[in-house]
Amino acid sequence: MQAQVVVAGGGPVGMLMAAELAAYGVDTVLLETRAGVSEGPKATTLHARAVQCLARRGYPYPEGGGAGPFHFAGLPGLVITAPEGEPAPILKRPQAELERIFEERARAAGARILREHRVTEVVQEDDGVRVVAEGPRGVVMCAAGYVVGADGARSTVRTQAGIGSDTHPATVSALMGTVTLPDPGALADGWQRTPRGWIVSKHDPEGRTHIRTLNCAGAHADRRLPVTLEELRGEVSWIAGREIAMDDPRWLSRFSDFDRLARTFRAGRVFLVGDAAHVHFPIGGQGLSTGVLDALNLSWKLALTVLGSAAPDLLDTYDQERRPIARRVVDNTRAQLALMRPGVELDALRQVFAGLMAAEREYGELSGVISAQDTVLPDHTGGRCPGAGAFLRNVALSTEAGETDVIALLRDGRPLLLLLGERADRYREEARAWEGTVRVVSARPTPDVPYEAVLVRPDGYLAWVAGDCELAEVLPVYFAEGALVGRP
Repeated sequence: MQAQVVVAGGGPVGMLMAAELAAYGVDTVLLETRAGVSEGPKATTLHARAVQCLARRGYPYPEGGGAGPFHFAGLPGLVITAPEGEPAPILKRPQAELERIFEERARAAGARILREHRVTEVVQEDDGVRVVAEGPRGVVMCAAGYVVGADGARSTVRTQAGIGSDTHPATVSALMGTVTLPDPGALADGWQRTPRGWIVSKHDPEGRTHIRTLNCAGAHADRRLPVTLEELRGEVSWIAGREIAMDDPRWLSRFSDFDRLARTFRAGRVFLVGDAAHVHFPIGGQGLSTGVLDALNLSWKLALTVLGSAAPDLLDTYDQERRPIARRVVDNTRAQLALMRPGVELDALRQVFAGLMAAEREYGELSGVISAQDTVLPDHTGGRCPGAGAFLRNVALSTEAGETDVIALLRDGRPLLLLLGERADRYREEARAWEGTVRVVSARPTPDVPYEAVLVRPDGYLAWVAGDCELAEVLPVYFAEGALVGRP
């Protein structure tokens, strides 16, 4: 086979990557080991910035902005807020459902999804990448221009590309599973801390209980040893300090606080997204959101590069932007775990953090960290455009074509030059050589966008604001002159 891009791994992040590339008209092949979507309980949370960016790409989202309750290190009281006009700040949706939504969109856009295909070899060559996979009918070889590794924590793509990682060994043990409790009242819903650890339980409408445990006494002796009902029951009972009966186990697994951060998210024509690039303790619901934002950051850059509309160094900005953010996620999950460790010596520290969350309520430091709404991207003009890197929130706009908003204007996947002032004709003329790639829209001035013109990337972040540097300096940093070949 031949393809412009091969995506290895068909979880939600890989499927989103394939859907976005195919939407631009990029010939995309996705190789996934599993025969179908796993229905096992996994991530269920998407945080504000991930939902906001998905909305700008036309994915369904809950309206409402406002505030939603969350936690930090299991401590209640954190409030995640989103500006008016944006989606609700916390989207609760099972990972399997998201994977199906992204796969349906990928197939509809023309991506070739090959399930039951396990990638075994990735070899970079002078003008592309050769990918070898084992499928139900034998060995498949694919020649591609680029490869995206979305193949999880034990990524074959990362290993084959020779990308090293910084790792931190496991220090705790944790179990997860779904069971039936003969006495449903034996475990209350929510986070329960005891002197021995944590139990997180949630009862579902079918009468089953989803359970996670945290034991800080040490790491698992054998991380890959299958979990039994007896082990889960014994662990829950030990942490709770009383016998907890359970039966009918499903989806039993173990995890830890082992973390990994790839030393680069790009090696030539190979890129890493999601768990292939970063793994951390699953606290705070940040893993899936971080992977989604990886995909939405890389996809438009890779698509424009394949289509010949990107500046020569645009792909380098993926690692420059996303790796520091992943580092922050790894660090804040370590900090949360430190607060979760048992011991009376930490009680005072937990009280301090509870007080901080109560005091900040809205737009606080911790809510910005968890929701990724405090993200400001680097200015790729070398500091000449300090207004770049901020996220343009959704606002209502009045244009010649009618009433619209920022979300609607970005749904076609093209960069947006939004003109709001008297010098609109000047900026339009400066962008004329890029009009095939950049969408130019004039709107009435609004105090909600305090600039006379802005250049907005497809992911919603500002590449330029009028008054900092010249538009003609910024456009060639991101885009090549000429028309966009694909179908955004």
